[in-house]
Amino acid sequence: MEVIEFLDDSGKILVKRMPDNGQLEIKWGSQLTVRESQEAIFFRDGKALDVFGPGRHILETQNIPVISKWVTKFGYGPNSPFRAEVLFVGKQLFPNLKWGTKESILFRDTELQMVRLRAYGSFSIQINDAMLFVNKVVGTMGLYSTIAIEDYLRGVIISKFNVVLGRVLKSIFDIPITLDQLNLVMRTELSADFEGLGLSLHDFYVQSVTVPDEVQKMIDTRTGMNAVGNLDQYMKLKIADSLGDAAKNQGEVGSAMGLGAGMGMGMMLPNMIQQSVNGQSSESVTDKLKQLKELLDLGALTQVEFDEKKKELLKQL
Repeated sequence: MEVIEFLDDSGKILVKRMPDNGQLEIKWGSQLTVRESQEAIFFRDGKALDVFGPGRHILETQNIPVISKWVTKFGYGPNSPFRAEVLFVGKQLFPNLKWGTKESILFRDTELQMVRLRAYGSFSIQINDAMLFVNKVVGTMGLYSTIAIEDYLRGVIISKFNVVLGRVLKSIFDIPITLDQLNLVMRTELSADFEGLGLSLHDFYVQSVTVPDEVQKMIDTRTGMNAVGNLDQYMKLKIADSLGDAAKNQGEVGSAMGLGAGMGMGMMLPNMIQQSVNGQSSESVTDKLKQLKELLDLGALTQVEFDEKKKELLKQL
């Protein structure tokens, strides 16, 4: 082979061996072309002899002094082949690699107590030490891509994330204001692990931390109840909405039930409004509970809303 070079069209190849299988007979005087985003490691008899940077290199004694004695010993001429191989190492940035939790993480939340969380994000890497990366990670593989190393790095990330999450985050409600801190702490914690593999962690991002669907529904319900505020105002709003729905259903099949519910709530509405106007607050907790039950039976309240309001009233006893 007169010219040795490798071009990566996919952008995902970390290391490529020339050739893929077996050893390569390279002619003395062959040209090795290395791009700006590459380094080439020259191997002979399983030993790494030199690392070539960007440029055109002639494989002769002056460029590879380590093999001069070997050439002299066997008395090969300038065109004699010798058994060798070249590994091209991509030094460019490999961006947007994915990480995520396969299993949910048990997290002690200051407000929700124990809750399970899932998280995912992205990170980018570069090969910092080509010789270390090839000898420690790639080994004798002829082709090594980001797919091969992504699973391993994902395991390292999740292990660190479990520790960092418990140290940095106190409640899932603080996630929006702690994401930047999580990113910074995770990048710092992972740097040493990546450097031990000959890699540098260019960036790290936590894109989302989520709770299970059932917990999310509970949070939504709690948020809605907090937004309701005053119980009387909330009931008046529900009655007004139900009256509007009943009016829309007039003339449709089954409108009698909707009209009846609207009439029932309409009879309750004047009394509630009058109490609000006169500033009356003598209504007992028992009466309010009865009103809540009536609204539940009429369909103006859901069971979840009824239970939440009932708890609030019982606390007043």
